[in-house]
Amino acid sequence: MLLDGDLADLYGVSTKQLLQAVRRNPVRFPPDFAFQLSKQELAALRSQIVTSKNPGRGGRRYAPLAFTEQGVAMLSSVLRSPAAIAVNVEIMRAFVRLRRAALVSEQVVALVAELSRRVDDHDAALKAIVETIQTLVSAPPAPARRIGFVPID
Repeated sequence: MLLDGDLADLYGVSTKQLLQAVRRNPVRFPPDFAFQLSKQELAALRSQIVTSKNPGRGGRRYAPLAFTEQGVAMLSSVLRSPAAIAVNVEIMRAFVRLRRAALVSEQVVALVAELSRRVDDHDAALKAIVETIQTLVSAPPAPARRIGFVPID
């Protein structure tokens, strides 16, 4: 997901121009392409952005729009500047790389599962290698301890 302000910066247009283009083409942006953040999501976002301004002090009046991969692709048909097209190409390439990385990860897990089925209990060295690989693939790294203030809910 990418937010409207971030996409506007990438495309070299103002957030107002980007939102205006989206409003003028509502059929191109169904809810699974672009949606407005809820109040809870906006509150969580503001807690992450320390320099956020209150709405009465020059901040945004409305929650930002979040765009999915398809929404980002659709923006290129609405924003026709050379910068928008170039940025859209790079964003699409990034989504493809992410999808490939997820596919490779799934393939590694499947390969390790297949190897573990093939390993005979008598071959201790090969079994130890497969178990080590399984440990590395299945165990997510421990989350780093966060530094700083933690709000009380």
